Amino acid sequence: MTLDLWIGVLDVVVYYFISETFAGATTESLGAAPSYFAFALVGIAVTVVIQAASLGIATKVREEQLTGTLEALVAQPVTTTELATGLCGLPFAISAVRVAVYLIFGALAFGLDLSHTDWVGFVVMLGTTALSMSAVGIATAAVVLVVKRGATIAGLVIFGMSLAGGAFFPVEVLPDWLEAIGQVVPPRFAFDGFRAALFEGHGWEDDALMLAAFTVVALPVSVWLFDRGMLYARRAGTLAQY
Repeated sequence: MTLDLWIGVLDVVVYYFISETFAGATTESLGAAPSYFAFALVGIAVTVVIQAASLGIATKVREEQLTGTLEALVAQPVTTTELATGLCGLPFAISAVRVAVYLIFGALAFGLDLSHTDWVGFVVMLGTTALSMSAVGIATAAVVLVVKRGATIAGLVIFGMSLAGGAFFPVEVLPDWLEAIGQVVPPRFAFDGFRAALFEGHGWEDDALMLAAFTVVALPVSVWLFDRGMLYARRAGTLAQY
């Protein structure tokens, strides 16, 4: 965790100097962000949340498989929903701390302007982003339960969606076919909503609603898939296999 945190801080520094390199360039395509540094800092921070929420549970399930403790874990007197929630909770909590560190570091070290921030909107965006992407993570964990693989491929897909969704450069600069994808993937609404909440103090509501709508549809389906995956692994006697 500490190493990941410092790597993230170094990323913030790198993107600050990239921003300085292009100081004075037009910022019209950056949406709510006042500079490329602000744009990229949100990309770094929100990507941490997206990866923790979407990959944290699958990674944890895979670790439990490899260490031989998955059987003991699922033997606990909890429902599948409670188990999935518990496995998602710690990665999200750690990612929230990292987001706070990056924003504070950006403000103190490089003058990131947070004077217009709507902190209620920021918290809402944090919650809706985590919930929507956890649906992806729980579904991935279901695949890991059955086939013992999938986390790495899911990680590449999530990273690709984040890039296409505007993590480090505006969606509008992408080729037309990729821009069309970037406009509809869930991370795009997370990035836009966070930037609006942090730098404008308004305009995040529609993005939060889109993420909430995705959650309402995808989360029950992913929990059902996780439950089916758990049931299959128990019946097949493969919980202890890796």
